[in-house]
This record gives sequence, structure tokens and C-alpha cells, in this order.
Amino acid sequence: MKEERTLNRLKKPALCVGALGLAIGLWSFQDDLFQISKNLDVFASVYKEVNLNYVDDINSAKLVKTGVDAMLDGLDPYTEFVPESEVEDYKLHYVSTQYGGIGAGIFLRDNKVFISDIFEGFAAQKADIRQGDQLLKINDIDLAGKTNDQISTLLKGSKGAAVKLLLKRGEEAPVVKNIVRDEIKQPNVVYYGMVDGNMGYIKLNKFLENSADEVTTALVALKKNNPNGIILDLRSNGGGILQEAVKIVNLFVAKDVLVVSQKGKIRGKNFSYNTVATPMEPNLPLVVVVNGRSASASEITAGALQDLDRAIVIGQRSYGKGLVQQTFNLPYNSLVKITVAKYYIPSGRCVQELDYAHRKDDGSVIKVADSSIHEFKTRNGRSVYDGSGIYPDIPVKQERFANITSTLISKLYIFDYATLYRTAHPQPIDPKTFRLTDADYADFTKYLQGKNYTYTPVSEKILKNLKTEATKEKQFTQIQAEYDALKAKMASNKQSDLQMHKDEIKQVLENEISSRYAYEKGRYEANFKYDKELAEAVKTMQSKTQLASILKGEGSFKVIGKPVLAMAGKKEKEDND
Repeated sequence: MKEERTLNRLKKPALCVGALGLAIGLWSFQDDLFQISKNLDVFASVYKEVNLNYVDDINSAKLVKTGVDAMLDGLDPYTEFVPESEVEDYKLHYVSTQYGGIGAGIFLRDNKVFISDIFEGFAAQKADIRQGDQLLKINDIDLAGKTNDQISTLLKGSKGAAVKLLLKRGEEAPVVKNIVRDEIKQPNVVYYGMVDGNMGYIKLNKFLENSADEVTTALVALKKNNPNGIILDLRSNGGGILQEAVKIVNLFVAKDVLVVSQKGKIRGKNFSYNTVATPMEPNLPLVVVVNGRSASASEITAGALQDLDRAIVIGQRSYGKGLVQQTFNLPYNSLVKITVAKYYIPSGRCVQELDYAHRKDDGSVIKVADSSIHEFKTRNGRSVYDGSGIYPDIPVKQERFANITSTLISKLYIFDYATLYRTAHPQPIDPKTFRLTDADYADFTKYLQGKNYTYTPVSEKILKNLKTEATKEKQFTQIQAEYDALKAKMASNKQSDLQMHKDEIKQVLENEISSRYAYEKGRYEANFKYDKELAEAVKTMQSKTQLASILKGEGSFKVIGKPVLAMAGKKEKEDND
């Protein structure tokens, strides 16, 4: 009894503390509600006074959206408000690739509208509309002064509806094209086929609706060729729907295996996603190709297959987005997309690189600290790390275009020459074997005569700054001879750039010209012969010994992207960006 009374006496203070904690919690909750109510009242009052008293008319919808955007700006770039006017574009970008239109892309140049791309099999191609054609009017509406969005809206419409276009090709007289809009469904899988080594190749551009079904269709078709391996290309794939990534992993991984889990502040947002079906191809050698723009669902796919030791990852370190978003409906048909969780792939690692919760004093985002990077293990015991995207098993350095090549692309001289080439060479070509001759390249350099394709390389900017600083310090006269010699050398190099970078420029020209005959498919096939990551994938799968060594984690393959390598990878990615 004495022990019981003592126990009861000990319990009473605990009950008091518990009651006090409850009271504090309730007070804190009520205070939060008061602060929220107070600040919303202040926001509404500020808007009311500005709307009533501001000297000029204001766009109330724009004003409110600016306020909401500013509120969300301190979180992460993926948490965003979508007003009613932008909902359809949002769904097209993040959910579905289906809409009514003619099957063509456009761009503006010098206040003129041109066709940039033609989607094979749709109305524009059937009507012989080509890349480079100038679009003058849509349904008799002059396009002068119209924005890109306004023109896209005019082109889009319900399936089966007619649209009248006035187009001009080169120096030819304008012609009218009466077209019936198609239901445009841009594929997620933009290309699949057989490449060197009898390898099956699948290029997946998005993880939107039906992407897993499209990969399945491609895999079924490729298997008819008895491939020696499969290459899944996720380069520059920014992601999309998480569940589609799980389904794609399931094509290669056994049933009831964890692919990814998501964990958030709210327990109801925590989910684990396992494979649910018998895999279509559990044993065939598999390579996943990634680069610095492979993000989100791409990283789930590549990372899960790496963690499960099912695939070799080749390329450059991926983007590092380990955040999950969910869309919530708001009044008046608007939406808000909110980051609700982080995702974790089978080894337990999260690939998120930027730490949005701990910014610098100036508001800039910092990377996950080196001290916070942890080691995890793949199924076979290989070491992998969190906080820095998916590091490839076999890194391939990403080559950067020379300044001259980038300038020719940005000034659209490559694009325009490809259009002229198509007109002068009407016979079909095979993109896989097509090569520009030296005579063709000489014709291209002749085409450039009189055109402005000058550029200022970084070294030239540094040299100019050197002169400025040396002049300030009254030392320029002492180095002027060396300065003038170096400047002359740089000018000479620029003049010879067309020949110095001939092979690279020819490659870009071949890709663009091939698209004039075989559209996007032509670009991929023309580039196969130059694709270093693709060549490395084929080479790796052709060596069963190396393939086994990598997946077993033998020798140098025991560790993938250990911190020192991860830091080097970050530097490489920054350079590439």
C-alpha cells in the first residue's frame, strides 16, 4: 500500500505537467489561428485600399497572383499557384500531352512567326507544312504583334474543327492551307529501335499519362528482334508522375519489391510503392542513360534500378530532385501544387541536392552540407550516397559546344541552312547513314558570308578586363605589346573557328537537316553515330565480364559517387549548366 501511495504521489505531478502541456499546446494553436487570421485580414485590407485609391487602374487578378507567388517563393520552386486561366496549360505540361491542334511548333523571330517543328503523322505534315515556313495568318487573323501564347491558342481547338492558315515558304508567294485539327498526343516515348550491337533503344522524354504503357509497347516490339540488351535513355527527362516510374521499373524487376517511398510532415502523405506484377524482362542486360537534366521520376527509375543492382547507370550525375508534389483544388477552378514529401529509393537514400529549408541570410538556396551526406548500400552491397542526385556507375564527360557552334545555333543559321538544304535536295535521305560532304560544308561556309556570327569568348572578356584594370593602375603601357599580340592571336583563332570546329558543326548540321526529312526520329538516328553515352552503353553490355563486375561491386565499382567524387560531380554539373 505504501508503495502504491508513493506511486500515486509520483503520478500526480506528471498529470499536472500533462495538463499544462495540453494547455500550452492549445494556446499555441489558438495563437497560430490568430496570427493567420490577422495576416489574412491585413492582406485583404491592403488589397482593398490599393484597389480603391491607387492612381492608375490595376489588374486585380494579377495583383493577387503576385502576392500569392511572393508568399510561395520562400518555399521551393515546385510549390506554385495556378490560376484558372493557366490550368489547361498546367495539365498539358504536368499531366497529359493530349490536345487539339495541327501538329506543329512555332517560334517568333523579328516579329514574324515560323514553324519550328513538325510532328509526324498529324495534319501539318499531311498538308506539307514544313519547318522554316512563315505563318502569316490564322483564320484571317494577322499575326503581327501576337505573342507565342496567343498564336498557340489560335492554332489549338477541338478535334475535327477546321483552321485556315496563310503560309509563305522562302521567296514563294503565300499559299492558303485549310486544315482539320487532329487530336494531338505527343508521345512520352519519342523513339525506339535497334542500335549497334543488336541493342534495343528506348528514348523516354516524359513521365506523363501512359508513359509506362508506351515503354511496354516499345519493349514488346524490341523483343521481337532478340536484343542483346536494352538501353533506356532518360537524358533531359524532367520527370512527371511518380507511379509511372514505378510501373516502368516493374518491367525489369520482380513482383513485391520496394521501388520508392515518400515521407512527409503529414502521416497521410507517407506511401510506399512496390512492384505489383510479374516483370516482362527481368534478366536482359539493362543500361539507363542520364544527364544533369534528368530529374524526379527519372531519378526514381534510374536510382531504383541502380539500388536493386538491376541496371548500369551511364552518363552524368542527375539533377537531384527528391521532392514529391501534390495538386489541390482551390475556389474558382484554380489550383495549388505543393511539395508534400521527399522520396526515398530502395537503398534508403534521398537524392535531393538543394536544401530549401535552410537558406542563407540573403535568401539564396544552399546545397545539402557535405557533413549531412550519408552512405547507403545497394542490394549487392555497393556504396551509394544521398544528397547529390544519381551518380552514374560509368561517368561519361559531357562535351560542350564550342562558342562558334553555339552562336550558329542561337542565331538560327543552322536552322535556316537546313531549310535551304531540304529545298535544294528533295530526295529522301537515311538519317542513320547521312553525312555532309566537304563540298556541302563549303557551301554552308559560303552561305555564312556576310552574316554576323561574331561572339565574345570568356577569354576575350578577361583580356578586356585586364586592359581596364591595368589602365587604372597606369601599368598598361608596360604590357601593351603582349596584350596586342594576345588579342591578335585570339582574333586569328576566331577567324579559323569554322574550320577548327568543322566536325562538330557538321554533326549539328546533319542532325538538323535530318529532321527536315524524318522529323524528330531523324534527329535521333542522325546522332546515333556521334553519341558517346550510347556507344559506352553498347560497349558495356557487350562485355559480360564488365557487366557482372559492375553489378557485383567488384574493384573500383564497389563505391558509386563517394563524397569526393560526388563533389567533383557537382563541379562538373555546374560547369555543364
